[in-house]
Amino acid sequence: MMNFQACSNTISNLFYVCFVLLPTMALGDCTCDTIEATKSDSIEVLHYKIGSIASVLVAGALGVSLPLLSKRIPTLNPKNDIFFMVKAFAAGVILATGFVHILPEAYESLTSPCLKENPWGKFPFTGFVAMLSSIGTLMVDSFATGFYHRQHFNPSKQVPADDEEMGDEHSGHIHVHTHATHGHAHGSAVSSEGSITSDVIRQRIISQVLEIGIVIHSVIIGISLGTAGSIDTIKPLLVALSFHQFFEGMGLGGCISQAKFESKSMAIMATFFSLTTPIGIAIGMGVSSVYKENSPTALTVEGIFNSASAGILIYMALVDLLAADFMSPRLQKNLKLQLGANISLLLGAGCMSLLAKWA
Repeated sequence: MMNFQACSNTISNLFYVCFVLLPTMALGDCTCDTIEATKSDSIEVLHYKIGSIASVLVAGALGVSLPLLSKRIPTLNPKNDIFFMVKAFAAGVILATGFVHILPEAYESLTSPCLKENPWGKFPFTGFVAMLSSIGTLMVDSFATGFYHRQHFNPSKQVPADDEEMGDEHSGHIHVHTHATHGHAHGSAVSSEGSITSDVIRQRIISQVLEIGIVIHSVIIGISLGTAGSIDTIKPLLVALSFHQFFEGMGLGGCISQAKFESKSMAIMATFFSLTTPIGIAIGMGVSSVYKENSPTALTVEGIFNSASAGILIYMALVDLLAADFMSPRLQKNLKLQLGANISLLLGAGCMSLLAKWA
């Protein structure tokens, strides 16, 4: 009887190893249909998600609004050196968001074992899509700038030469005469004004394209939090996303404030940015019962959108934010400001990279 029981135990153990343990080990790389073993109380999870909507909304609104209050807070005025360093810090945050947060997530999604080997495993789609989105951003940047220049600086639309009230103004150019004793120079009063207008147009394009890249990513990370089913997953995500939205908001707010939009346009852009992640969280909460984060469709869509978003943010941070400011005469002539801006850039990139440990 004892031998039979021992034999029975041996067979049951062998059955367990062969049909339960080994298949689990073999399929460990692809947990497409698995459900988390430990589930927190659904009501408590719901409370945390609602709290995360409020927290992320406030953090994003505060971050994007601070630079827009530059008229009332002199320290945040774009002409102030402190604002220059804050903008470098925010640019570092956006750059780290693209390189450290979004690009690895996109790579992980598009190389998941839950996707078919052909074509996803045979071609580096992550880098390819990021490259295409960077080139696309460059094209949009270039064509939009050219369009605005043709619209606003078209010679045929300037003041006619026979306008008597303008005196010596010809085709929109005012010649200023002063002799050597009283000074003499031939110049164009419109040229300086035109350069200011051109800079404003450039900043408007930058802020709009930058917001597109940030918004795409914000919705995706919001859905990720909204579909999370564990409090242990939500807590670090909540903290990381709050800081994430605050710093990204400061970078976007700085661009919007320099673009000199009308108050209504600035309010719309700031509100749109503030609401995207909370809306993403709400969408995630709504589809959490049917959403499978490891399904081929979800992985493909998330991976492609994250890759495109990373390409946009990396291009905008390096070309339109950092290169434009770091190569400007204002920075080149001021060693103290140059050192401060570089340190701020490293701090911003470092702080945002550190958050990748949790989210």
